[in-house]
Amino acid sequence: MRSIISITDLSPEELGALMATADDIIARPQEYAERMKHKKLATLFYEPSTRTRLSFEAAMYELGGQVIGFSEAASSSAAKGESVADTVRTISCYADIIAMRHPKEGAPMVAAMNASVPVINSGDGGHNHPTQTLADLYTIKREKGHLDGLNVGVCGDLKFGRTVHSLIEAMSRYDGVQFTMISPEELKVPSYVKQHLKNRQIPYTQTTDFVSALPQIDILYMTRVQRERFFNEDDYVRLKDSYVLTPQMLTGAKEDLIIMHPLPRVNEISVAIDRDPRACYFKQVLYGKYMRMALILMLLEEKR
Repeated sequence: MRSIISITDLSPEELGALMATADDIIARPQEYAERMKHKKLATLFYEPSTRTRLSFEAAMYELGGQVIGFSEAASSSAAKGESVADTVRTISCYADIIAMRHPKEGAPMVAAMNASVPVINSGDGGHNHPTQTLADLYTIKREKGHLDGLNVGVCGDLKFGRTVHSLIEAMSRYDGVQFTMISPEELKVPSYVKQHLKNRQIPYTQTTDFVSALPQIDILYMTRVQRERFFNEDDYVRLKDSYVLTPQMLTGAKEDLIIMHPLPRVNEISVAIDRDPRACYFKQVLYGKYMRMALILMLLEEKR
């Protein structure tokens, strides 16, 4: 039995296999409609979520399974002081697989160490979000046709953005990839991420100049400045609108650029961009469901 806590828990070969399964689900959905019949997914969400939680639930239902769980800590025994370890030991008696989101880094690892069923990290604080990265990788693969040789631009909150950290980790495993990191000085990518790139001799540039960076980028991955990660409201207000993508800014961008965002969006992408064929953030949502279906299948069929 295995759990998925970080995107590095999956080899490049396994990532390729998951994407192939997702392709097959799209092509032959009827073949998968009862694959998880009589199986139950528990969604343990200690932190608010729309896309990730509902995507997991939709994935399990479309595989013929069932879903139990909670959508906030206040509606679970965590409100009474129950530990993560005790919660997952209990839930392991009811469910075949667990998807867990928690505001504290490392909580899903604690869950995986104590559960008797597979645990999928669905976001832990500012640390990891591997299934969002699966959605991101599959979006790039479907829209660009390949994952190597790309200049990946990440923009916004690169300090606390767990989706950015996971995406950089994943994309750095493909040949010829480089990164353009666009952020305010206060929200630059953490030093451990830069050290990882240096260790692997992967080129990257850091800049605060959004417009000048755009023409070189193949993938633009926008992120919101996350109010929930700030201790000081004044700092959040000062930084929240640092970068706002508008149609005028795309004048010099590549025609085959793809624009991504893990959502939710606040102000960082103008709604006018939604009509641009390069906008792929709502496709990401759909692709994420197929990749979560593939991951559930992989983990439960391995366990069996």
